[in-house]
Amino acid sequence: MRLILAAVLSLCLAGPVLAGPTDAERTMMQTVEAEHERHVGLLERLVNRNSGTLNLEGVRAVGDMVRAELEPLGFEVRWVDMGETGRAGHLVASHPGPGRNVLLIGHLDTVFETDSPFQRFAREGDRATGPGIGDDKGGVVVIVAALRAMQAAGTLGDANVTVVLTGDEERPGSPLAIARRDLIEAGRAADFALEFENLAVEDGRDFGTVARRSSSSWTLTTSGRTGHSSGVFNDALGYGAIYEMARILDAFRRELPEPNLTYNVGVMAGGTPAAIDGAGFRVTASGKTNIVAETAVARGDLRTLTPEQDARVRARMAAIVAEHLPRTDAELVFAEDGYPPMAPSEGSRALLARLNAVNRDLGLPEMAEYDPARRGAADSGFVAADVATLAGLGVAGGGAHAEGEWVDLDSLIRQSQRAAVLISRLSLGTE
Repeated sequence: MRLILAAVLSLCLAGPVLAGPTDAERTMMQTVEAEHERHVGLLERLVNRNSGTLNLEGVRAVGDMVRAELEPLGFEVRWVDMGETGRAGHLVASHPGPGRNVLLIGHLDTVFETDSPFQRFAREGDRATGPGIGDDKGGVVVIVAALRAMQAAGTLGDANVTVVLTGDEERPGSPLAIARRDLIEAGRAADFALEFENLAVEDGRDFGTVARRSSSSWTLTTSGRTGHSSGVFNDALGYGAIYEMARILDAFRRELPEPNLTYNVGVMAGGTPAAIDGAGFRVTASGKTNIVAETAVARGDLRTLTPEQDARVRARMAAIVAEHLPRTDAELVFAEDGYPPMAPSEGSRALLARLNAVNRDLGLPEMAEYDPARRGAADSGFVAADVATLAGLGVAGGGAHAEGEWVDLDSLIRQSQRAAVLISRLSLGTE
């Protein structure tokens, strides 16, 4: 990747196939190259400061580190406290200018809390590991590197850029309407939105993310008459809560499948009694083989590509639940808080086309659309209904959410170069 600039220059000299980068864009590319070790150092400092979602002090500290990067670039930076949701808060930075507003989205928190044994940055050549190094501290560094390159090239001055870095993407605070209020408002004010979670890479090819699926949860509780097991299935006792639960879940398995839909069952228990805790993570149950189960409970998730698919699947799940076995009952409850889908749209595909124009001018391969079923939910879902959104503009790597999470440090160069040119062209209208 460090040969990108030379490759671009040779392609420009080779013929008129590519428009090639402008002088300002060449300066951006050179700046990213020259500052690479600076940005690796920034990434190391960010990673070595624990910012697990529930480490409120750590999340704020990482926000302060980013503030120190953005304010010298002319950004007005504010911290939005989220104490009412049980989370640290969000960093919101604004660089007003006459250009079209480009919203840059990332997050400060990681899944690795202070009790995790995985706490430190480690580098071996062009590969580095660390907690949250790709998800999403690498993406935050891409944002910083791109903006610094724009400043060096003179394109940041007139650019209209907003940065929103949430502090609870991995474990959102509640209520979600408050936790994502500032991000949603920024999306409604923006002309374009770019999200900087991990770049999708397969077989050495970079892909563009024009869609992500939703993420929501559901709880299913079934009940039945309890009594001696010798009477199970008869008119008096019926089938009991566990058979009713099994009927419903098996019907989900058989009747719901369709493209871009998944619905996992994460935890389940049944007996006399059975219960789930308030957080929805731990179940308890007791019973005997000669007692018909009185209660069963299961909790799972639902992931869909569009609001229409989500509504249709929920209605079908409710209909399945309503077809009770004799002497049983069931209740299906969907959580109010969930991540909406980033549905594919003409706007997101137009942004990918603009990114591919950047790729052509920088001598990089074009990026095809990535399969949305292979991506998780993200904060981009909260703005995609209001503004054209392109996701997955962060660094390349793997092992997110697991010990050993890693990134390809060379990808920090090409992603920062792509981002600097794309943001400049979008805001200043120079595509």
